[in-house]
Amino acid sequence: MLFYTLLGGYVLSSVILFKYPMLIHKKKKIKFECKHISHRGGAGESYENTMSAFKRAVEIGTEMLELDCQLTKDEEVVVSHDQNLLRSTGLNKNICEVNYNDLPLLKPCLPIDFDPEVEYVGSANESDRKFPLLKEVFDAFPDLPINIDIKINDDRLISKVSDLIKQYNREEYTVWGNFNNEITQKCYKTNPNVNLFFSMKRVTTLVLLMYSGLLPFVSLKETHLEIFLPSIYLRRKGGLSATFLPLHKVVCHMTNLLLIRPCLFNHLQARGIHVYFWVLNREEEYERAFRLGATGVMTDYPTKLKTFLNNNYELNYEKN
Repeated sequence: MLFYTLLGGYVLSSVILFKYPMLIHKKKKIKFECKHISHRGGAGESYENTMSAFKRAVEIGTEMLELDCQLTKDEEVVVSHDQNLLRSTGLNKNICEVNYNDLPLLKPCLPIDFDPEVEYVGSANESDRKFPLLKEVFDAFPDLPINIDIKINDDRLISKVSDLIKQYNREEYTVWGNFNNEITQKCYKTNPNVNLFFSMKRVTTLVLLMYSGLLPFVSLKETHLEIFLPSIYLRRKGGLSATFLPLHKVVCHMTNLLLIRPCLFNHLQARGIHVYFWVLNREEEYERAFRLGATGVMTDYPTKLKTFLNNNYELNYEKN
């Protein structure tokens, strides 16, 4: 009898606190809200991770820039998604093997990772295809929230990015981390004042905590949950779907069933944790994400997302 009484008390308290987590948790205070996030600056409308892309996205009205960082041979923090330069420039070398001033330009035509079989073809202006330094981005957009993916497990890179964040006084306007848990934990240890997104391991832990009923009782250091809609991988060639081979549909279905839960997103947002979906490039994906309770959406097409937000005011701003 005592066991069932205790079990009933645990279940009841878990349900109540899951819905009202602020009864025991202090809500995180984040100084920005971003519904419109430009992935790599908008890889479908400009050369990815370039100053031209970032400037164009800001002109369109993006509320956050998402970018990736690497470290060059001469230890400059450069904005680039790939460590190896082959895909983006045609040079089969790693960025860490090349000094910043010796980095080649991006290819005139670049594939868009999250829009299969589509390439971005830009102008003949070579300055549009130059790799920028992170400090250039910070200089150009001092007050704009920036989401930084630390692409390699390198203590020097993490330390240098942290130093730049502090130098430009933007700890409260930056989110960083990586899907690799070791990298993300190093980021947090190096500078716990910077907003942090969940690693893949921590996302798995989050799901286990939710279904065990323990989530309402556990403190979370992360400030942002950044997840994908499983459907985007069902249309991709290569990437995650190729890794999963015949199982990729099962994995995507299970992810959709276990993780894509509005009740979870509502719980996290009640605790001040933002929920971003990536990388969505179609209007039906934008709509689904916001109906599920997303705080923001990352897209390769800033203009398309801006138009959607303008045309769906009630859907996308009703929670503000």
